[in-house]
Amino acid sequence: MILKNKKIAFIMALPVETQKLFDDVEHHYCGIGKINAAFKTTELILKTGCEHIINLGTAGSHRFPTHSLIEISSVVQRDMDLSPLGFPLGQTPMDDIKGAIECVTLFPELPKGICGTGDRFEIGKPNLACDLVDMEAYAIAKVCKKMQVGFSAYKYITDGSDDQAHKDWIENLKPASKKLREIFDLIRSQAQI
Repeated sequence: MILKNKKIAFIMALPVETQKLFDDVEHHYCGIGKINAAFKTTELILKTGCEHIINLGTAGSHRFPTHSLIEISSVVQRDMDLSPLGFPLGQTPMDDIKGAIECVTLFPELPKGICGTGDRFEIGKPNLACDLVDMEAYAIAKVCKKMQVGFSAYKYITDGSDDQAHKDWIENLKPASKKLREIFDLIRSQAQI
């Protein structure tokens, strides 16, 4: 595995996503949204010297069925919109990282998806092409890219990013935490950490 002998850090948004199933292992929380995620990721890299960050969390999807575990192939920023100024949706103008960020994938057998990150709990199909939606992954990936740290992400689909998403997310946190712990343990065993 490409992570063997590398210093790895795991980051999630909220304790509610772990349902106390991660209490016995080292992991970190960043809080909700892109600003909190970027701040915590920067702090984590500087304090730990980690070489690879793995983001575990929940997401909504109009493509993948609820209860799927998805390995993120790339991330996009679904709420970056300067289209009135002539820039493509999702692109940050005058930035060295303009659009999609490729992720390191580890498990060929897992379904792959493009994750659209934004500071809004999505309850509809996003305007920017993506397969699932969250609120932190792009920010974490961008900090990792800028600081030359590897990045991977795994998202458990809790809802259909529709008008029932808020209820489904809450109801599916327990099975999400179990599946996220399974992938956490699998990564650690294969990386031999």
